[in-house]
Amino acid sequence: MSPGENLDPIPDCFILQPPVFHPVIPYVTTIFGGLHAGKMVMLQGVVPLRAHRFQVDFQCGCSLHPQPDIAIHFNPRFHTTKPHVICNTLHSGRWQREARWPGVALQRGASFLILFLFGNEEVKPFLLQSPRLVPCSRALPQGLWPGQVIIVRGLVLQEPKEFTLSLRDEATRTPVMLRASFTDRTLAWVSPWGFKKLISAPFLFYPQRFFEVLLLCQEGGLKLALNGQPLGSTNLDQQTLERLREVRISGSIQLYCVHY
Repeated sequence: MSPGENLDPIPDCFILQPPVFHPVIPYVTTIFGGLHAGKMVMLQGVVPLRAHRFQVDFQCGCSLHPQPDIAIHFNPRFHTTKPHVICNTLHSGRWQREARWPGVALQRGASFLILFLFGNEEVKPFLLQSPRLVPCSRALPQGLWPGQVIIVRGLVLQEPKEFTLSLRDEATRTPVMLRASFTDRTLAWVSPWGFKKLISAPFLFYPQRFFEVLLLCQEGGLKLALNGQPLGSTNLDQQTLERLREVRISGSIQLYCVHY
């Protein structure tokens, strides 16, 4: 098998669409394969200085008239005394009960980068700030314990080589490392002794595309999810988990979030 050969077929729901630059508003397009768990949509723009509101609708059809059902309505509003975001659903021409988020990180006259991440039963919108430099290290003062979650969000560079997420103990040893290799398109757990355990799943890291890695600590090890899709686990005893004191991210990415 050649190094560049794809080891797993890519499901239709993960086929990437090319970006659209400077669309005319209102803009309507088809999302190939529909909105499945693990799908991401990125929206980049600038809020006009005198903007009252704007909206992003994920709807069940491409027509403007008649209006189709809207599964997700995302509507930042700036013209009130207290700017806020409205989220809602339109079904059979009727709006359902709205959710209102007080406070808007978006500002008039400012640029923004919003990422929508779709799960099995929910959608998460993120307002991304300026990227952080890599390699990046964050302390784990109390180690890891069952129920703790580590979340890493970033953007893969145009010509990537690899991405690594390492967990280190106080002696700066690395009991476990998650490595994505863009050369052979593999995702694997790597042990301190060089043992590599390939993760049998479609390789979902793509140049100039966003990703979210989630590690869930549980008794006996770590569970992994990528873009909301569970990808199995790796075994670590509780003593090893408690001794971990640092999470380190490196590789061919722009880093936007490290949360735990």
